[in-house]
Amino acid sequence: MSQKIKIEIARKIAASQSIAVTSHLRPDGDSIYTSLALGEILDQLGKKVQIVIHDQIPFPFKEFPEVERIRIGQIEPEGVDLVILLECADVSRSGQTGIDHLPKINIDHHYSNSPYAEINWIDPGASAVGEMVYELLEPLQVRLTRRLAEFLYSAIFCDTGSFQFSNTTAKTFAVCHQLVEAGANPNLIADKILNNNTPSKIKLMGRILSTLKLNPAGNIAALALLQKDLKESGLEQVDMEDITTIARSIKGVEIVIFFKEMPSGEFRVSLRSKGEANSALIAEHYGGGGHKHAAGFTVIGDFEKLYPEIIATVESLLSASTEKL
Repeated sequence: MSQKIKIEIARKIAASQSIAVTSHLRPDGDSIYTSLALGEILDQLGKKVQIVIHDQIPFPFKEFPEVERIRIGQIEPEGVDLVILLECADVSRSGQTGIDHLPKINIDHHYSNSPYAEINWIDPGASAVGEMVYELLEPLQVRLTRRLAEFLYSAIFCDTGSFQFSNTTAKTFAVCHQLVEAGANPNLIADKILNNNTPSKIKLMGRILSTLKLNPAGNIAALALLQKDLKESGLEQVDMEDITTIARSIKGVEIVIFFKEMPSGEFRVSLRSKGEANSALIAEHYGGGGHKHAAGFTVIGDFEKLYPEIIATVESLLSASTEKL
């Protein structure tokens, strides 16, 4: 089935002339670099391309010159005959409006996707959407250039947590082997993505880490980023997502709950887990979604009340899922 879908995608792209590429709200390294990779692929095929995302590009990616190709805002639909959506469970997840009438290709590696496009390629077994797009090179008959290899390697590197997450597979390394052979430099890419923090970010990380609390069992860690601290730093919420990796490294911790206060009073809650702890199931309990080890949801209410309630619910859900094993 997967090969058939890839051929269908290749045919649809070949038959289209003006193509828009977009991805999800609050973009991450996988969606950013896969979008850029698709841009390179479509350039080789002689297509007219626009790469558009709704939200601002987070740090450190916004510092890199290659992202200048990405436009922030809305797709300009006039003349567009195909939209490719990356990692979007539905069209609303992209933040794009005015594209309902356009033909679409839906490419996603999250299982919580409701097929909505003319062509839907959903592969929860893929480590990253960048890994999936690599598989389109052959049916599209596209040459794997050094620049394209760098983009795809960067996408996979980001979404596997630099190959630390459980979504890293033998296939992931096989694909990355080909990308390195084509010119992607693992050392330079790792240094670029991981070693570009600013003093203000490190200081804000210190504030967030000072909120760290563990439940009595020591398997749940909770962190909070409040608006007052964010405003003083001059950073964006999305710039701080990687702090969950630090909390998740604590011995015995199975899941990290990261509360982020929005200006509206809502709280976006990111979940990062390891082992058998399933972040996606917890997020779905609150109407959210994601991967087994990386998911999220949004809640509204008073923080002092939400904080203990959500931790207690996570404890209960973790306990219930463990009993089923």
